[in-house]
Amino acid sequence: MNTVGSDGNLAQGFKPRHVTMLSIAGIIGAGLFVGSGHAIAAAGPATIISYFVAGTLVVLVMRMLGEMAVAHPDTGSFSTYADQAIGRWAGYTIGWLYWWFWVLVIPIEALAAGHVLNAWFPQVDSWIFALASVLLLAGTNLFSVAKYGEFEFWFAILKVTAILGFIGLGFAALMGWLPNREVSGLSSLMAEHGGFTPKGWSAVVGAFITVMFSFIGTEAVTIAASESSDPSRNIAKATRSVIWRISTFYILSIFVIISVVPWNDPQLAVVGSYQRALEIMNIPNAAFMVDLVVLVAVTSCMNSSIYIASRMMYSLAKRGDAPAFLNKTSKVGVPRAAVFGSTLIGAAIAILNYFAPKGVFEFLLASSGAIALLVYMVIAISQLRMRRRLERENTELKFRMWLFPYLTWAVIIFIAGALAVMMYTPEHRAEVSSTLGLAIVISFLGIVTSRGHAQPVGARSMG
Repeated sequence: MNTVGSDGNLAQGFKPRHVTMLSIAGIIGAGLFVGSGHAIAAAGPATIISYFVAGTLVVLVMRMLGEMAVAHPDTGSFSTYADQAIGRWAGYTIGWLYWWFWVLVIPIEALAAGHVLNAWFPQVDSWIFALASVLLLAGTNLFSVAKYGEFEFWFAILKVTAILGFIGLGFAALMGWLPNREVSGLSSLMAEHGGFTPKGWSAVVGAFITVMFSFIGTEAVTIAASESSDPSRNIAKATRSVIWRISTFYILSIFVIISVVPWNDPQLAVVGSYQRALEIMNIPNAAFMVDLVVLVAVTSCMNSSIYIASRMMYSLAKRGDAPAFLNKTSKVGVPRAAVFGSTLIGAAIAILNYFAPKGVFEFLLASSGAIALLVYMVIAISQLRMRRRLERENTELKFRMWLFPYLTWAVIIFIAGALAVMMYTPEHRAEVSSTLGLAIVISFLGIVTSRGHAQPVGARSMG
């Protein structure tokens, strides 16, 4: 197996178990442990519908992406496929948008880690912890990809163990198996606190964007798999397992929470859903346990963010859509310039949060609010066009999208409808408009760039 990259090429250092756990690592962060509390507080028990719909959407999108990635594995993943199926400007736009999203995730997770560590060691400012965590994890990404994969593998194991333990405790409490730990159950809580949809179905739709923010990262397995010895097989395996991962880690977790914690509990959005559920179940040291799990989760997610952002930047540079020096790799096949570039910007935004007006960071966050939906839209359109191209080339499709093209069109229409509803809803209008505005600016740059590349080629052919 080639574990060392040549000049300008990535190493194939990931083992199959690394790829499997990396597909889990990217979607289990602060969004599940803390952010789910905000979603439940906004929509009530019906939030589980938001998670179910979002999970179904992700499963379908991953199936479409898997079809393309198994046929042609590439570290640029859907950005490369958009380039090939739609046009260079589309690959350019979605690649930079996706990179921007993960660069913003770096400070978000770093700030969460800083907050936890500051609570333990109040004499040290949280921004120092946040900055130190970013720089430390940047270091792990500069080693060989095999070492990064091993590091992330054990982080993911710890997160999975914590979630399964939480689900187990929740079901034991609901069944009355835990002594002196009585919980109400979903039916009782709904009867006492306004039913299944206490804030109406519009709130359920509104919670959808919060939920989608939590799910993005699943598709990153197709980026990581290109650095493994058998990318097609690993992509297919990880894609097939996405259904049970989402069902277990998200749907079951949310079911336990809404069955234990009243949706209007004032502490739900303050301390997070997991901690509040454990407190109601009278589990000792709930706050410390959740803080420890959150620290592991955000560290892992931050580590994955640096990896994903650097590989997308590397892919863009490889295709001529980013400065050429960013596609250089070290002797062990790591794109160090891309790692440094992504990390420094993420660290700068983390510091900016403390020393600049609050509105600046909020504006930056708003610019990434709907990127998940745009990425999924592009994946669906790319697969719709790529399938026909692959069939013309008589490519054997070992991994196919279900009910093509009907489910593909259904996903496209659903996402378009979701964006329209969000644009109409006042609380999400800024997120959608900021993201679309950023997408338009990047698309314009992409069109200019693609024309700039086309002209020299045309000049050479005429000569």
